[in-house]
Amino acid sequence: MDVYVNGRTLSYEKNVTYERIAQDVQAGYPHRIVLAVSDGKIKELFKEAKNGARIDFLTVCDKIGYDTYVRSVIMLLMKAAADVAGAPQDGMMKVEFSLGQGLYCSPRGGLKITKPFLDAVKRRMRELAEQKLPFSKSAWSTDEAIELFKSQGMWDKVQLFRYRRGSYINVYCLDGYYDYYYGYMVPDTGYLERFDLAPYQDGLLLLLPSVEQPETVAAFDERGKLFSTLIESTRWGEKLGIDTVGDLNDQISGGNLAELILVQEAMQERKIGAIAADIASREHVKFVMIAGPSSSGKTTFSHRLSVQLMTYGMRPHPIALDNYFVNREKTPVDENGQYNFECLEAIDVDQFNRDMCELLEGKTVSMPSYNFKTGHREYNGNLLKLEKDDILVIEGIHGLNDKMSYALPLESKYKIYISALTSLNVDEHNRIPTTDGRLLRRMVRDARTRGISARQTIAQWPSVRRGEEKNIFPYQESADAMFNSVLIYELSVLKTYVQPLLYGIPKGDEAYFEAKRLLKFLEYFLGVSSEDLPKNSIVREFVGGSCFRV
Repeated sequence: MDVYVNGRTLSYEKNVTYERIAQDVQAGYPHRIVLAVSDGKIKELFKEAKNGARIDFLTVCDKIGYDTYVRSVIMLLMKAAADVAGAPQDGMMKVEFSLGQGLYCSPRGGLKITKPFLDAVKRRMRELAEQKLPFSKSAWSTDEAIELFKSQGMWDKVQLFRYRRGSYINVYCLDGYYDYYYGYMVPDTGYLERFDLAPYQDGLLLLLPSVEQPETVAAFDERGKLFSTLIESTRWGEKLGIDTVGDLNDQISGGNLAELILVQEAMQERKIGAIAADIASREHVKFVMIAGPSSSGKTTFSHRLSVQLMTYGMRPHPIALDNYFVNREKTPVDENGQYNFECLEAIDVDQFNRDMCELLEGKTVSMPSYNFKTGHREYNGNLLKLEKDDILVIEGIHGLNDKMSYALPLESKYKIYISALTSLNVDEHNRIPTTDGRLLRRMVRDARTRGISARQTIAQWPSVRRGEEKNIFPYQESADAMFNSVLIYELSVLKTYVQPLLYGIPKGDEAYFEAKRLLKFLEYFLGVSSEDLPKNSIVREFVGGSCFRV
């Protein structure tokens, strides 16, 4: 039989696997191959190729390939932990969230993460990797899969599959250990050469390479404030009885959605109120600097914070750092020759600092507004003077970077980091990346307010993420306060808006695989209407109907 790879014709016996073909062409790829793309479909390497197939390959530095590597290491960890503990029970450990370049895993069911246990698990992972044990996949009927996971004590999966519409579920097996994962796996444990374990808080960190440097395990970058914020959000979910998507679906199907929305919104408002109280207690604060990654809900948060500040007798004035963009002809360009609006040099930093210092001195300042159509800053008579109870609420990508506000006294600034930090997981071994929630938010908003298609949003997302990694995340730990804008029910609301947008991406489009992945992910959720959302909800910034100008 013949197959075609990158313009070459290769001949094999029947029943050849994609892995065998990958071995012959590996030298032409800069990183290790982990998946095949055959005639427009993603294939795991242990699958057999078809005669006449046109094949390309994905490596660990492609997002889909990288996710495959991470997913496989997670199953390796769970298998090793089950071996060390002596029983394959799902209740032993939960993959909670990402922290830097690691995944934080918490103990369950009374398990204690001691150094001897951690060392034993790490040794067992290395042993399993050296044995090159296969990851096998088989289709089980939904009822059979439920019984399997009942027998293993994996109650989170039993609950999840109650809402499964399909008749079959793909179950992975590694040396007698069965588990379910949404996504692909590498062929065998021999591919899993780079990982490490480290104790952290009450659990452990699974340290991994990055997609940019897939051959090197990244050193852990301590992010204590971020960890505390994520744990707080996790505890919120536990108080509401919602730890996984199955829990959320139970609440929705039980008719408890309206109450859930009210409680979650009240919890967020309490947090915003606590931040406002902290600001009010600091005598010299005049500038509230707010920054966060794309689709964090910064605009709605700024409005709600302003309302809370007013309850303390303050008069907040919103300022968008975007109004200090340099004129278009001075905007830097990136390596592709495109305007780079996300770098610090795209902002007239000196003018911003002059204006802010003059305001501190009690002077009247003419405030700019940026005309995005003409690409120039304009002055339209918007005059501002700071009185005793006035405070500026400044929002922008560089708000936490002290180079942005270098001339302002430190005691005059209060910095807030806001992000959509998803704490809900599909089940205890399948986490929901925070970036997925933000991408879906942005997709819905872009389509509604800017006429931008889901395909375009997906195409722009890698560039957006690179800007966040460079300009926002390095400064998050310097914040005086962190705010998590995620609402535990929101993916069920976004589902009804985003599914039609994703279905509009045709097969063969560069965004097709990502759209297909997101559609499969959304299948886990029961969709709900947005009619019960309060008008000031952060989700309204994306689905519409907000009482604020967003």
